[in-house]
Amino acid sequence: MSTTGYRTLADQLRSWPDSRLSRLLVDRPDLATPAPHDSSQLASRAATRSSLLRALDHLTRLELCVLDALVVVGQTTPDQLAEVVRATPQSVTSALDRLLDLALAWETPQGVRPLSAVSEALTQGGRAPGVSGLRPMSPEPHDPEDVRRRLDELSAPARALLDHVLESGGEATTGTARHTVLPEDAATPAEELLARRLLVPRGGGTVVLPGEVGIAMRGGRTTTEPVDEPPELATSPRGQDLVDRAGAGAAFEAVRRVELLLDHWGLHPPAALRSGGLGVRDLRATATELHVDAPTAALLVEVASAAGLLATAADPSGNPVWIPTDAFDQWTAAPVAGRWVALVRAWLESPRIPGLVGSRDPQGKVWNALAPELSGVHQVESRRMALELLLDLPEGEVLAAGTGVPSLVQRIEWLRPRRPRTRAEQVGWAVDEAALLGVVALGGPASYSRALLTGDEAVAIAGLDALLPEPVDHVLLQADLTAVAPGPLESQLARKLQLVADIESRGGATVYRFTPASVRRALDTGWSAVEVHEFIGSVSRTPVPQPLTYLVDDTARTFGSVRVGHAEAFLRADDEAALTEILLNPQAATLGLRRIAPTVLVSSTPLDVLLPRLRDLGAAPVVEAADGTVHVARPDVLRARTPREHRGRAVRSARRTAQTAHVVTAIRAGDRAESSRPAVPAQSLTPSGSMAALREAIEAGGSVLIGYVDNQGTSSERLVDPIRVEGGSLTAHDHRSDDVRTFAVHRITTVRPVTDAP
Repeated sequence: MSTTGYRTLADQLRSWPDSRLSRLLVDRPDLATPAPHDSSQLASRAATRSSLLRALDHLTRLELCVLDALVVVGQTTPDQLAEVVRATPQSVTSALDRLLDLALAWETPQGVRPLSAVSEALTQGGRAPGVSGLRPMSPEPHDPEDVRRRLDELSAPARALLDHVLESGGEATTGTARHTVLPEDAATPAEELLARRLLVPRGGGTVVLPGEVGIAMRGGRTTTEPVDEPPELATSPRGQDLVDRAGAGAAFEAVRRVELLLDHWGLHPPAALRSGGLGVRDLRATATELHVDAPTAALLVEVASAAGLLATAADPSGNPVWIPTDAFDQWTAAPVAGRWVALVRAWLESPRIPGLVGSRDPQGKVWNALAPELSGVHQVESRRMALELLLDLPEGEVLAAGTGVPSLVQRIEWLRPRRPRTRAEQVGWAVDEAALLGVVALGGPASYSRALLTGDEAVAIAGLDALLPEPVDHVLLQADLTAVAPGPLESQLARKLQLVADIESRGGATVYRFTPASVRRALDTGWSAVEVHEFIGSVSRTPVPQPLTYLVDDTARTFGSVRVGHAEAFLRADDEAALTEILLNPQAATLGLRRIAPTVLVSSTPLDVLLPRLRDLGAAPVVEAADGTVHVARPDVLRARTPREHRGRAVRSARRTAQTAHVVTAIRAGDRAESSRPAVPAQSLTPSGSMAALREAIEAGGSVLIGYVDNQGTSSERLVDPIRVEGGSLTAHDHRSDDVRTFAVHRITTVRPVTDAP
């Protein structure tokens, strides 16, 4: 902290080293876009209301209270500030350094002072100003001992009225009370307070309670409670090994379900809504396919999209659908732990809000998964803060059941007390999502998650990999046409087995069931009966049951007995009875079938419609090519290009660092150019330059002489005391008219400081 101080905030910014200026631009990124011309414009931009509100939203309760105390006390020294804040001196010093680094306050030769617009920005509604509810001190405040003496002399009704005014925001109306009366002549409590100057009259029949009186009423502090004591987290003991094992199980399930989801959508992609989201029916079907509830399915879909594994593209018919990207194939080739890290890293950085899926917006419309507007600017911060607080828990400690999450919400609301209003919901979603993804378990972080969240991905992968069971390469066939996988199957083996058999139950041991439909599904993709037998025999550690062998042979025997061609389409079979059965089936009446030969039927139904309808009737047809050969082909696996924002994710941090360095360089160049420019009595300014000069005058608290062009084009000079600059207008006290007036900034041609105003 400087011991000499600076004339303006711009002067202080010029004195900062590049590293400190870079931290300011990183903490307040709105100041860097577009790059300021010099430090004066940077200081002007830092004082705008919109930028101040963004900066205040990232302050803790301690930092807000220190800034509020600075507004109440006014320009003061750090030691004097520490005396009025109900916190330890070390906490106040640390908070003040943070405020200076954020350019919310600056150092003058007389002490530290906040930016002029901070007082208004701290007010969040209602009449109560700031955080403490205290108003600024009087321009010439009375001695604290004198204020306490006058408070002690008050009658009980007057003290009760003063307490009420303090708790109501420090402002009241006088009613019929006389403003000029001696203490001994006061007839009412209000007159008693006015006579002792504990309430000060303002215009319009209102009175305010000066800041020094409020501080004295609170024992010399701005608040009644300590502001540097965050709420405690409710915890309970739990073994870390148990947490790690439970988390690893959830992590494995999350990876496996994302793989199943995208595998299924690669063959049967759901339609994309015109708004860009996923339909409610498709989400329910996905939940059924994955054997999870709809909120869990929504989370998995959103995480897959955030990781760049899912995108929209046109299907062969030209309709927009949700399909895996080309990055999905690379992702599936990685180990399970590596795939989990990719998913969690994307989830941590994603502003998406899966917790809203299924609820309704203020207009009553249902929030759809993958909808473009389903995101929030504070979601990433809430998620990160919740996990960082969990990381601070001692090893073996987890959030207590029932009270743990509410205490976590209270701590985060202490760290970010201003916004958003939905902070409690966001924290709850973050904890639930982290549990589903295996980041936390049983209310505490897994050991491998600690490594990931601290940036050591290699350690995280190794830690999770050690907890995961080894993939198995076999199944145990049962006589009831089922196969039991005694553990997680290898990825490629699981995919092949899901083609030949249906998953009946999932868990530690997955059960697959062979059916005629599942075997026919494999034959439809080009497998022969011999290949099905060889595959089943190669993956089983037990002998192949005879019923399963018969099932494959019987399905293969009927497979292809009916052949479909173009007539619009034709059906040909060596078995006349098979065609007769189809022709006489009542459900085939709409297919337009007629017999043209004992072994040939023709149909007026197109082939792409006829083929699935025949399969619904129980037939197992195959397509016959023009030369009479059987045409069997696996359905095309659809892929989309990986979205641009998911390519090269690792370079984004380096790009932001380079952009910040570029802005710092531009500011320094502007400062050098300004210092080398010859001084002139009055220099024409652009609107942005006028705003910068005026805000500098506001912070310095001095008068300026402005050149102004009125509506008739007449130029004049006005001596004014600037009050605020917002919305392209200057509000200032005009010395000529002795009134507060508004000036259009674009009509101000020159701004010159005046050291001694008349």
